[in-house]
Amino acid sequence: MTRINLMLLGVLIACALALVTSQHNARKLFTELEKEQELAKQIDIEWGQLQLEQITWAMHARIERIAAQTLQMRVPPHERVRLVARGAVATGAR
Repeated sequence: MTRINLMLLGVLIACALALVTSQHNARKLFTELEKEQELAKQIDIEWGQLQLEQITWAMHARIERIAAQTLQMRVPPHERVRLVARGAVATGAR
């Protein structure tokens, strides 16, 4: 009888250690998951800020202002504007 009790005690201790180890691993993984979720939130915020910045930099009025001020570009007169159809072949330069 004593032998069975000692064997059961050993099994009980092994199960208890396995339970403690698995709980520790689960807590460690949960902490890591929370860190990664926080990082994902920060990346989403940065992505939104970058999209807003891209929209700001690509605004038509800003590009037109820079072209006029920095590059001294201007819109040509209406009579100098020519529309070219897709697939059209140039017949000669003016």
